[in-house]
Amino acid sequence: MLKGVRCETAKCPIEKKQRNVKPGMHGWTRGRLSDYGVRLREKQKVKRYYGLLNQQFMICFHKAERAKGNTGQLLLQMLERRLDNVIYKLNFAPSHKAARQLIAHGHIRVNGRKVDVCDYVTKIGDKITVRNSEKSVKRIKQQLESSPNFTAQSWLQLDREKPEATIVAFPSRDDIQIPVEEQLVVEFCSR
Repeated sequence: MLKGVRCETAKCPIEKKQRNVKPGMHGWTRGRLSDYGVRLREKQKVKRYYGLLNQQFMICFHKAERAKGNTGQLLLQMLERRLDNVIYKLNFAPSHKAARQLIAHGHIRVNGRKVDVCDYVTKIGDKITVRNSEKSVKRIKQQLESSPNFTAQSWLQLDREKPEATIVAFPSRDDIQIPVEEQLVVEFCSR
């Protein structure tokens, strides 16, 4: 706006100077991440995907660490089976935060009992239903109708009419769609 006539040509000193320089006082460049930084990024990816705080994440990690098997896969499997994530995967809610709100407000039942704790870890055979009130059922059916082509993952069995779902199996690594290297997360948390 306040540039002179010369700035309308290719010889403009302002444009020339800023053309090849990255933002920052001296053209700041991002260096290569250290090993610590790479592992931290992987952990942060998982935490942000599931919307967990550090303490919640570490509790899940320690449970996975104590169990027998591959710690990284067990960790992702445990996070995938959390009730708030299952509600999101069943398309009962448009986001993880909305799923947490549904659970906290008492709209969800597991095996006929009200569960208002988002970090409840589901098991095989658990039946997830909606509270038997017009408001709850209407809200869930409205969400299910908003995406008619939605299909539940292979480890979940969804009945759209009632609406209810059953946990058929544990999720496999193929079902978990996060592009993360779980071994790096384990290495970071184990130190």
